[in-house]
Amino acid sequence: MAFGRLERTKGSEPMSDINMTPLVDVMLVLVVIFILTAPLMSSSIRLDLPKAEAAKSQSVPQFVSLVVDKTGQAYLNDHKMELPALAQQLAQLAAQDPDTEVQLRADTTVPYGRVVEVMGVAQAAGLSRIGFVAQPTVKP
Repeated sequence: MAFGRLERTKGSEPMSDINMTPLVDVMLVLVVIFILTAPLMSSSIRLDLPKAEAAKSQSVPQFVSLVVDKTGQAYLNDHKMELPALAQQLAQLAAQDPDTEVQLRADTTVPYGRVVEVMGVAQAAGLSRIGFVAQPTVKP
C-alpha cells in the first residue's frame, strides 16, 4: 500500500460466454408449438371435389312435436290425442321414416311417470330419437 492511495479492487471483466437460458426457453416454446400444430397439418387433406346436382341432400331432418301439458294430456303436433291413438300415429310416422326425431316438451308440474309413459309410447312405436325441449334460464 502506497502512501495516501487506496488500493483498488479489480472490477468485473466482460463476460464472453453466451447466456443459454433464453435460448433454451425459446427453443422449448418452438418445440411445443410444433408438437401442437404437426397433427393438425398432417390430418387435413385438401381435395378438389367434383360438383354434381345429385349430391345435394333432398331430405330435411323431420321432427314431430310431442307435448304433455300440466293435466297430463298428450298432444302430437298440437293435436290432442289419447295414448292408443298416439301410439298408432307414431307407428305410422316411424314406418315412413324411422329417423324422425321426437321433440318432447312437458310442463314442470307433470309427474315424471307420465313423461316416461309418453316417452315409452314413442319408443315402442319405433322412434328412438327423442329430444327434450326446455326454456333457457335468463340471468339477471
